[in-house]
Amino acid sequence: MANNPINLALRFILEILALVALAYWGWTQHAGLGHILWTLALPALAAILWGTFRVPDDPGKAPVAVPGAVRLALELVIFGAAVMALYNTGLILLSNIFGILVLAHYLVSYDRIIWLLKHNRNSTA
Repeated sequence: MANNPINLALRFILEILALVALAYWGWTQHAGLGHILWTLALPALAAILWGTFRVPDDPGKAPVAVPGAVRLALELVIFGAAVMALYNTGLILLSNIFGILVLAHYLVSYDRIIWLLKHNRNSTA
């Protein structure tokens, strides 16, 4: 199910929305130069981490190969940070909806989660 086109589209949208949520948090929670730095740096850092630490054999190149459990944890931290960012900015309902959509995506992607958890350090050589 993880490679179903609808689920892949949902995942892409969730990834973009996570970056937007982090940027929005930076925009609303800081002032002055920090206002701009947090708005740009936080989503940029998340995107860099997302694109750099990858599991071999997952779609796309793996600049830094990591075990599947590490990749899964990284994804959950970024999505969790986006949920908390929305909640912290007062967008409670949006935070809940986003969190439920992320959870639904991972439930539907159970086959990818199993694959990631089986993809241990020895297979990242």
